[in-house]
Amino acid sequence: GAESARRPGVTVDSSKAKTSLEALKISLRQLRWKEFPFGRRLPCDIYWHGVSFHDNNIFSGQVNKFPGMMETVRKITLSRAMRTMQDLFPLEYNFYPRSWILPEELPLFVAEVRMMKDRNPSWKPTFIVKPDGGCQGDGIYLIKDPSDIRLTGSIQSRPAVVQEYICKPLLVDKLKFDIRLYVLLKSLEPLEIYIAKDGLSRFCTEPYQEPTLKNLHQVFMHLTNYSLNIHSGNFIHSASVNTGSKRTFSSILCRLSSRGADVKKLWSDIISLVIKTIIALTPELKVYYQSDIPAGKPGPTCFQILGFDILLMKNLKPILLEVNANPSMRIEHEQELSPGVFENVPSPVDEEVKVAVIRDTLRLVDPQKKKRKDTHLSFHTHLLIFPTQVQSLHAGIAGMKDKQHKHHSLKLSLKLKFYLKLGSCQSLEQAPEGSEELPEAALPSLCLKQVFPKYAKQFSYLRLVDRVAALFIRFLGVKGTTKLGPTGFRTFIRNCKLSNSNFSMAAVDILYIDITRRWNSMGIDHKESGMCLQAFVEAFFCLAQKKYKSLPLHDQVASLIELCECRLAALRGKRLVWGCG
Repeated sequence: GAESARRPGVTVDSSKAKTSLEALKISLRQLRWKEFPFGRRLPCDIYWHGVSFHDNNIFSGQVNKFPGMMETVRKITLSRAMRTMQDLFPLEYNFYPRSWILPEELPLFVAEVRMMKDRNPSWKPTFIVKPDGGCQGDGIYLIKDPSDIRLTGSIQSRPAVVQEYICKPLLVDKLKFDIRLYVLLKSLEPLEIYIAKDGLSRFCTEPYQEPTLKNLHQVFMHLTNYSLNIHSGNFIHSASVNTGSKRTFSSILCRLSSRGADVKKLWSDIISLVIKTIIALTPELKVYYQSDIPAGKPGPTCFQILGFDILLMKNLKPILLEVNANPSMRIEHEQELSPGVFENVPSPVDEEVKVAVIRDTLRLVDPQKKKRKDTHLSFHTHLLIFPTQVQSLHAGIAGMKDKQHKHHSLKLSLKLKFYLKLGSCQSLEQAPEGSEELPEAALPSLCLKQVFPKYAKQFSYLRLVDRVAALFIRFLGVKGTTKLGPTGFRTFIRNCKLSNSNFSMAAVDILYIDITRRWNSMGIDHKESGMCLQAFVEAFFCLAQKKYKSLPLHDQVASLIELCECRLAALRGKRLVWGCG
């Protein structure tokens, strides 16, 4: 009991925390955990990084970034992942706008828009162009026609995504707004997802009008980015969560509820959007994860807070705009006191939402939670046996009156004092004496709600690409790589018995070369040669379509996955038998 009371608290290395530092510090003070702002020679339980998994060399503990997350949620990679899911499940993934990738899909974009206009002459679309590596609204602009794309400068060096612009958003106070929701990816395997019960609503600063050639360039009307609108003269900093240019999402929900909107259905749709998006991202993440932290190699476990940017349409349908690997966790804003002189001013809205998200993320990943539960269980067991122990000790002491047993009597008396002290504790939730940590009961209820695996049964059928990624990883061969070589691809075909008289190994090689060459020409990743996961998925879909011609695509892919898994399981069984023999 005394040893558990002296147990050191959770240690957190915040030396790389950057802009989230102030919110992290408040969270750690509330939890009474030990912060190391300049790092520590000894390992820490948790490492809090501001930007990337690679901010430090870490071999143990937990780090708040996944390897490859920044690359996976970039606009182009996200659009490709969502398109793959839209090909498989068009109705389930209709919450992501139709997208084209520039420059390689510019001719396709021009052709498809022309075809749609020919079919429906009254269709007058607007498109939004977003640079792949852009953030905080940098480089975003609206166009009415594909010919308006700005090809000045090198679009090759700065690729972009062009999407259909949502012309009929939900307005509040005549202003367009979006929602920043915080999502915790607690674990990849098994998949574990939490959503914060509150988020931020970021408002434009000019009344909204549908896009026309005259107002296309009015960024304060069309773009909800906080980093843009803060420079508007109409931006309102407010201490209230219900007013101003940045409000809590819960305040918007209250307003919608008062108008008779079905807020429960809206939340259900948002949860569905988040789970489906994470399912689309996990295959790529797993490839990066096995590359950076191969099985059997020392390394940390990972978790990450993501920022989901969501727009509500007039009919309250949520639309995914983008996913941020490093959402801002700043809880203050700059205020200009005089020309060129700024000071940081606290933002009550940001603090209310962001501190709770960071604090409760730490509570969920608390590495000592299990130990604490075990200690409480042991403590509870002692309380159960306490009356019996006291009775037997009293009887033992009474039977040792003579000098010969004086030493044993003293030892039993000390034991009796210990049990009496133990019994005087009022509550299991009470922190043991000497402990610096705040007991769980003294903290607010968690602001993060688990949505997966809670709703896993409803969404498990969507995880087809996850299973394709598992096949890809199995045949990678060399640990630490993210690309499949020609030998690995041939081994996959051979072991799954996918070649036949109509599809020879020579045809297999041609398929590999054609798809790999095309993907490598897109400039995705030149660090290593070979077939990336997205190229393998395309090849797999091609094989599925050849083998099961009469089925819809998702059934073709599901059938080929089951065939491959079955044949690999049979091969594994044979090898086990041969090994025993």
